[in-house]
Amino acid sequence: MYRPGLNDLDAVIAIARRASFRAAALDLGMSTTALSSAVGKLEADLGVRLFNRTTRSVSLTDAGRMFVEQVGSALQDIHGALDAVRSQQATPSGTLRINAFATAAREILSPLILEFLRRHSHVHVDLVTEGRLVDIVAEGFDLGVRVADRVPSDMIAVPLGRPQRYAVVGSPAYFKKHGRPRVPPDLLDHPCVRVRLPNGALYRWQFEKRGRTAQIDVNGPITLDEASLARTAVLEGIGLGFFMEPDVRADMEAGHLMRVLEDWTPPRPGLSLYYPGRRNPSAALRAFIHLARDLSAKSA
Repeated sequence: MYRPGLNDLDAVIAIARRASFRAAALDLGMSTTALSSAVGKLEADLGVRLFNRTTRSVSLTDAGRMFVEQVGSALQDIHGALDAVRSQQATPSGTLRINAFATAAREILSPLILEFLRRHSHVHVDLVTEGRLVDIVAEGFDLGVRVADRVPSDMIAVPLGRPQRYAVVGSPAYFKKHGRPRVPPDLLDHPCVRVRLPNGALYRWQFEKRGRTAQIDVNGPITLDEASLARTAVLEGIGLGFFMEPDVRADMEAGHLMRVLEDWTPPRPGLSLYYPGRRNPSAALRAFIHLARDLSAKSA
């Protein structure tokens, strides 16, 4: 007789949360085929379909919605009990899932994540980078990394490193041909690499100086949604770019890119690691937070 296991129930919750078999499979670290098979067996055992599936979408049936509502809270209690037991581990082990935007991930990869892995060989870190803000609890992450002023108020935050700054940069060849903007409105006369946000909106370049602010909706020959692609375009002299300073610091130091409007880009709040206030964090989570606090203290 088939008896659904905890992993099968977690699979249903993950698919309901992500509205996608593929995304849920990635979250769970399994193949889409295996996930579909597991759900199919569960549906066959229950005698009802939990999901409506088409080539373009996945949604809960009425029975599936009832199932998720009743099973979801019970699963939270079960995982809470498991976390309580894991918190008694002497040696950190298991998987830590971390959500961050790409620049933040690059900033903390070597000093924090790789150092943590060197110290704790039984822990696996699953780092997911994306530009959109996510609910780390609802989407199954243990930790998040964002600019401090974007951290949800109900989370515990650990400051990481120095304040962040933006930088407007261009190649030496670009400035030789086009000259330099002196104030933000001058950018309207320059070709710029436009940036598309995760929600589809075009980003307006933001500036501040002595209490004065400006938002410039720049124009340019290309729109991109990934910092490394925008960096390549700017290095090639296509136009000016607007980056978080760490993404182009090495290029500026090497003389491949030159900075302008620096007095209009003051420091912003630095990065913060954040996590929910769990009563029974795992040994791995406790160790990671401890290392993050040590890193924060050294950089203060």
